[in-house]
Amino acid sequence: MLSDGELEAFLESDTLAVIGCSSTPGKPAHDVPAYLQRQGYRVIPVNPFADEILGEPTYETVGAVDATIDLVEVFRPSAEIPEVLTSVQARHADRGDAERVWLQLGIRHDEAVAEARANGLAVVQDRCLKVEHRRLQG
Repeated sequence: MLSDGELEAFLESDTLAVIGCSSTPGKPAHDVPAYLQRQGYRVIPVNPFADEILGEPTYETVGAVDATIDLVEVFRPSAEIPEVLTSVQARHADRGDAERVWLQLGIRHDEAVAEARANGLAVVQDRCLKVEHRRLQG
Protein backbone atom coordinates (compact mmCIF):
# COMPACT_ATOMS: atom_id res chain seq x y z
CA MET A 1 0.00 0.00 0.00
CA LEU A 2 1.41 3.36 -0.99
CA SER A 3 1.50 6.24 1.47
CA ASP A 4 -0.22 9.54 0.73
CA GLY A 5 3.22 11.04 0.13
CA GLU A 6 3.99 8.41 -2.49
CA LEU A 7 0.61 8.98 -4.15
CA GLU A 8 1.19 12.74 -4.17
CA ALA A 9 4.37 12.16 -6.19
CA PHE A 10 2.16 10.74 -8.95
CA LEU A 11 0.02 13.89 -8.85
CA GLU A 12 3.06 16.11 -9.43
CA SER A 13 2.97 15.08 -13.07
CA ASP A 14 2.21 17.61 -15.81
CA THR A 15 1.57 15.44 -18.87
CA LEU A 16 -0.57 12.31 -18.74
CA ALA A 17 -0.91 9.77 -21.52
CA VAL A 18 -4.26 8.03 -21.06
CA ILE A 19 -4.35 4.55 -22.58
CA GLY A 20 -7.96 3.66 -23.34
CA CYS A 21 -9.20 7.24 -23.13
CA SER A 22 -12.82 7.29 -24.32
CA SER A 23 -14.61 9.81 -26.50
CA THR A 24 -17.91 8.96 -24.77
CA PRO A 25 -18.98 11.36 -22.00
CA GLY A 26 -20.33 9.52 -18.97
CA LYS A 27 -17.74 6.76 -19.16
CA PRO A 28 -15.02 6.88 -16.48
CA ALA A 29 -12.40 6.63 -19.26
CA HIS A 30 -13.70 9.99 -20.52
CA ASP A 31 -14.82 11.74 -17.36
CA VAL A 32 -11.69 11.10 -15.27
CA PRO A 33 -9.30 12.46 -17.95
CA ALA A 34 -11.69 15.41 -18.53
CA TYR A 35 -11.58 16.19 -14.80
CA LEU A 36 -7.78 15.99 -14.78
CA GLN A 37 -7.60 18.26 -17.83
CA ARG A 38 -9.77 20.81 -15.98
CA GLN A 39 -7.29 20.61 -13.08
CA GLY A 40 -4.49 21.78 -15.39
CA TYR A 41 -2.95 18.50 -16.51
CA ARG A 42 -2.15 18.01 -20.18
CA VAL A 43 -4.04 14.88 -21.20
CA ILE A 44 -2.81 12.96 -24.24
CA PRO A 45 -5.36 10.35 -25.34
CA VAL A 46 -4.09 6.97 -26.52
CA ASN A 47 -6.91 5.38 -28.49
CA PRO A 48 -6.49 3.88 -31.97
CA PHE A 49 -10.22 4.28 -32.73
CA ALA A 50 -10.59 8.06 -32.41
CA ASP A 51 -8.93 11.05 -34.07
CA GLU A 52 -9.45 13.53 -31.23
CA ILE A 53 -10.62 13.35 -27.61
CA LEU A 54 -10.97 16.27 -25.19
CA GLY A 55 -9.66 18.60 -27.88
CA GLU A 56 -6.38 16.69 -28.18
CA PRO A 57 -5.22 14.51 -31.09
CA THR A 58 -5.11 10.84 -30.21
CA TYR A 59 -2.24 8.41 -30.62
CA GLU A 60 -2.47 4.77 -31.58
CA THR A 61 0.08 3.63 -28.97
CA VAL A 62 1.92 5.08 -26.01
CA GLY A 63 5.14 4.62 -27.96
CA ALA A 64 3.87 6.95 -30.70
CA VAL A 65 3.30 9.93 -28.37
CA ASP A 66 5.78 12.64 -29.32
CA ALA A 67 5.57 14.64 -26.07
CA THR A 68 7.37 13.78 -22.84
CA ILE A 69 5.07 11.69 -20.63
CA ASP A 70 5.14 12.09 -16.85
CA LEU A 71 2.39 9.60 -16.01
CA VAL A 72 0.57 6.88 -17.93
CA GLU A 73 -3.02 6.40 -16.80
CA VAL A 74 -4.62 3.13 -17.92
CA PHE A 75 -8.27 2.32 -18.66
CA ARG A 76 -7.95 -1.16 -20.14
CA PRO A 77 -9.13 -4.56 -18.88
CA SER A 78 -6.92 -6.32 -16.33
CA ALA A 79 -6.20 -9.10 -18.84
CA GLU A 80 -4.46 -6.54 -21.10
CA ILE A 81 -2.20 -5.14 -18.38
CA PRO A 82 0.86 -7.35 -19.12
CA GLU A 83 0.87 -6.08 -22.73
CA VAL A 84 0.19 -2.49 -21.65
CA LEU A 85 3.01 -2.50 -19.09
CA THR A 86 5.39 -4.07 -21.60
CA SER A 87 4.67 -1.19 -24.00
CA VAL A 88 5.18 1.39 -21.23
CA GLN A 89 8.45 -0.29 -20.19
CA ALA A 90 9.63 -0.16 -23.81
CA ARG A 91 8.70 3.54 -23.97
CA HIS A 92 10.56 4.19 -20.70
CA ALA A 93 13.66 2.30 -21.88
CA ASP A 94 13.65 4.15 -25.22
CA ARG A 95 12.77 7.69 -24.11
CA GLY A 96 13.51 7.77 -20.37
CA ASP A 97 10.05 9.11 -19.52
CA ALA A 98 6.77 7.39 -18.60
CA GLU A 99 8.19 6.05 -15.36
CA ARG A 100 4.89 6.29 -13.47
CA VAL A 101 1.80 4.22 -14.29
CA TRP A 102 -1.66 4.45 -12.74
CA LEU A 103 -4.08 1.55 -13.27
CA GLN A 104 -7.59 2.81 -12.63
CA LEU A 105 -10.05 1.43 -10.10
CA GLY A 106 -10.90 -2.20 -10.80
CA ILE A 107 -7.78 -2.77 -12.91
CA ARG A 108 -5.04 -4.91 -11.41
CA HIS A 109 -2.53 -7.55 -12.42
CA ASP A 110 -0.18 -8.33 -9.52
CA GLU A 111 2.33 -10.35 -11.54
CA ALA A 112 2.72 -7.81 -14.35
CA VAL A 113 2.89 -4.94 -11.85
CA ALA A 114 5.60 -6.71 -9.83
CA GLU A 115 7.63 -7.20 -13.01
CA ALA A 116 7.15 -3.56 -14.06
CA ARG A 117 8.27 -2.36 -10.63
CA ALA A 118 11.33 -4.63 -10.82
CA ASN A 119 12.11 -2.94 -14.16
CA GLY A 120 12.03 0.54 -12.66
CA LEU A 121 8.45 1.71 -13.09
CA ALA A 122 6.39 3.12 -10.24
CA VAL A 123 2.90 1.63 -10.46
CA VAL A 124 -0.40 2.23 -8.67
CA GLN A 125 -3.17 -0.24 -9.34
CA ASP A 126 -6.88 -0.51 -8.56
CA ARG A 127 -7.32 3.13 -7.51
CA CYS A 128 -9.11 6.07 -9.09
CA LEU A 129 -6.84 8.98 -9.97
CA LYS A 130 -9.74 11.45 -9.78
CA VAL A 131 -10.75 10.27 -6.30
CA GLU A 132 -7.15 10.39 -5.05
CA HIS A 133 -6.58 13.80 -6.60
CA ARG A 134 -9.68 15.22 -4.88
CA ARG A 135 -8.73 13.62 -1.56
CA LEU A 136 -5.09 14.72 -1.58
CA GLN A 137 -5.47 18.14 -3.22
CA GLY A 138 -8.86 19.01 -1.69
